[in-house]
Amino acid sequence: MKYNPSPRRRSIAATSITLALLATTTRIAGFTTCPKHPTTTRNQHASTSLQAIGVFVRKAKEAEVRKYCEEGPSESVLALLQQIKDAKHPDDDATTPPPPGELQSLLTKRKGTISIIAEYKRNLEGSGFLTEILPPAILSPVFREFGASAVAVLADERMGGCTYDDLTDMVKEQSEARGEVPGPLPVISSDLIVDEIQIARAADAGAKGVTVTYGVVGSEKVRQFIRDARAIGLETIVNVGSAEEAQGAVDAGASLISVTGVDGAENKYRVIESLSIPEGRSVCTIANILAKDNKALEEVEEAWMCRDKGFNCVWVSDALYKSGNDPVEHPGAIISSMKAKSSVKFASPKARSGKGEGAREYLGDILM
Repeated sequence: MKYNPSPRRRSIAATSITLALLATTTRIAGFTTCPKHPTTTRNQHASTSLQAIGVFVRKAKEAEVRKYCEEGPSESVLALLQQIKDAKHPDDDATTPPPPGELQSLLTKRKGTISIIAEYKRNLEGSGFLTEILPPAILSPVFREFGASAVAVLADERMGGCTYDDLTDMVKEQSEARGEVPGPLPVISSDLIVDEIQIARAADAGAKGVTVTYGVVGSEKVRQFIRDARAIGLETIVNVGSAEEAQGAVDAGASLISVTGVDGAENKYRVIESLSIPEGRSVCTIANILAKDNKALEEVEEAWMCRDKGFNCVWVSDALYKSGNDPVEHPGAIISSMKAKSSVKFASPKARSGKGEGAREYLGDILM
C-alpha cells in the first residue's frame, strides 16, 4: 500500500517571509566546513546515514532549507523562530545546570536495563531488507506497544524517504494514546540540522527532541542549537563518532549523546569511557545500532552488550525491518528482544515467529 501524506497548508504575510529569508540565508551562507575525525569501522547500513554526510550532502541540505524558506514557512513556525531569537541564553559558566528533561528521564533507565529509540524510515533501498515501510499510523502503535521509550523520524527525504509530514503523523498517532497504557511516546526529529528554522519546524510538528551531528556543525553550532532547542522546549541529542567529539559535545552542554556510525559494542564504549562530566550534570549515553547485511540477529546481542557496558539507551532503525516482506513479522519483535534481560554469556537471540492474527514474535528467545 502506497502512503501519500497530504501536504500541509502554508500561509504567511510576504513581509514575514522576507524577514525570515534574510535571516536564514545569512546564517546558512556563513557555514564553514568542519574537519573530519577518524573513526572506527563503519557499516554501510547505519541506522541513520546522517553521520556519514560529506560537504556536498550538507550543501544540499542547506539548499533544501533555503527552498523551504522561499516557499513560505507557516506563521506558527515563524513564531517559534522568533521565540528562539528572543530567548536570552544563560552564560556558559552558569552554576546551576538545567535539570534532566522529560526525554532524558525516559531514556535513562535503572542500571542493568536499556531503553529503545525506534527510528522510522520509509526507504531502506540498498539494505537488503524491506524497500517500502508501512505508514506511521500503522507502525507507530507497534513501537509503543512493544516497549520503545521514544520514536524518531528520519525527517530527511533524501536519506530516509520521510518528510516533516511523517513527523506530524507520528506525533498525531502517539497523542491518540493519551490516557492509555502504554501512553504516548515522545517523538524525535532526526534531521540534519544546519539552521535554527529546522528546530522551529520540528517543534511546530510536535516533536520533543531534535538531533544535531557534531562532526557536521562543530562545537559552537552544537552549543547554539542546544540553546535554541531549549528556548522552545525541545531536547537535543548530539550525534558523535569519536571520543573527542563526545567530550566536545558534553563541553558544549549536551545532556544526551548518541554514538553514531561506530560498529561494535566495544568500539562504541571507547567513545564514552573517558568522558569528563561536570559536577551536577548528568549525561544520557545512546548507542546507535548498525544493521548487519544478513538476516541473523547480532544487533540484538549488541544491544545487550551495550547495556552491559553501561549505555542508557540504544537507537535502532534498519535492523527493525530485517523481517523482509513477511507481513506477519514486525519491528516490535526486535524491540522486545533488545529489552529482554538476557545474559550475553548464557543466552543468544533466536527467532520464533507466529502466524496469523494475534501471533507474537519474540526474537529474543532465551536459550538457557
